[in-house]
Amino acid sequence: MSRLAKKPIIIPTGVTFTEANNFYIVKGPKGEISKPRIPRVKVDVKDNKITLKVPQIDRSDDRAFLGTAVRVIQNMIIGVTEGYTKKLEINGVGYRAEMKGKNLVLQVGFSHPVEFKEVAGIDIKVEKNLITVSGIDKVLVGQVAANIRKIKKPEPYKGKGIKYVDEVIIRKEGKQVKAQG
Repeated sequence: MSRLAKKPIIIPTGVTFTEANNFYIVKGPKGEISKPRIPRVKVDVKDNKITLKVPQIDRSDDRAFLGTAVRVIQNMIIGVTEGYTKKLEINGVGYRAEMKGKNLVLQVGFSHPVEFKEVAGIDIKVEKNLITVSGIDKVLVGQVAANIRKIKKPEPYKGKGIKYVDEVIIRKEGKQVKAQG
């Protein structure tokens, strides 16, 4: 059995969990989120605790489904209670970001500004050279942050571009440094 599935998932106060129409639905103080039900996993809710079971625990597929279901439900509960955030940093001379309405407009070294359209369920905020992406869906927050980063990835020589705040860019030596050495 999955080590994660041995412990029941505790539902905090103010959060409701239901399973309907092949979807897991979690409602909480920050909103409501639904995800497709994981196949072959049975969910039992008793006394604000969720326990998960599969028909044949000795099958590797069932163990994988069980671990995935536990993480999906835990991420949904954390999302509706605390939420998720990712921070991106813009580095480079003349590189800027600003909000125009609900769209993010980036000036990152191209001949034209790049407009990133609003995504439903995601809040984007800009402070100087920091972009904060937040929402209740962990997967969607990560995907939107990755799409923003993909507009201008950091380059290894000067480090210019859009990077995650905690990301470390491995720098390379230039041609002149190699020629002198």
